[in-house]
Amino acid sequence: MDSNNTLVPGFDNERDDSLSISLRKAENVPKGVFIYLSGYIDTYNSNFFQKQITKIIDAGFINLIFNCSSLNYVSSTGIGSFTVFLKVVKPKGGDVVLMEIQPKVYEVFQLLGFSQFFNIKGSADEAIAFFTSGGETTGDSIFPLVVSCPVCNKRLRATKSGRFRCSGCHTIIAINETGEVFLG
Repeated sequence: MDSNNTLVPGFDNERDDSLSISLRKAENVPKGVFIYLSGYIDTYNSNFFQKQITKIIDAGFINLIFNCSSLNYVSSTGIGSFTVFLKVVKPKGGDVVLMEIQPKVYEVFQLLGFSQFFNIKGSADEAIAFFTSGGETTGDSIFPLVVSCPVCNKRLRATKSGRFRCSGCHTIIAINETGEVFLG
């Protein structure tokens, strides 16, 4: 692990007992950094989380790879923080990848309908491949794909197969690898 302060001067000046953040430069990703999260993100520590990640972005890192393997819980406020980071780095040519996300944390992203907005990868190799391939996933994927909710016909954008909640009627829908849409 690189020293946090070496990558981002003053990064370790603030701490929070509920969330530990460690950094490692992503060598093969231009302006990329691995951000290791341990603990949880909720209403009480989301300001700390946002301040720390803002320091990383201000230091010139715009391709953010969050390792969520030790992240035990994320509230809706925490998910909102990830959305803010995405909105900040996208105009600068960057992106956000969440990797090794725990099932119970991923479920929160799905239930709130945010899993379709984030690039979620299973490993560091997949995350690096995402950035080195210009943000495209490998293979002949049909995603991103616009589908219609089978209940309310709202048009939804899906970046991958999986289960999602319709932002219109809140019905849980499933989209398979070929783009077929099913109820929950």
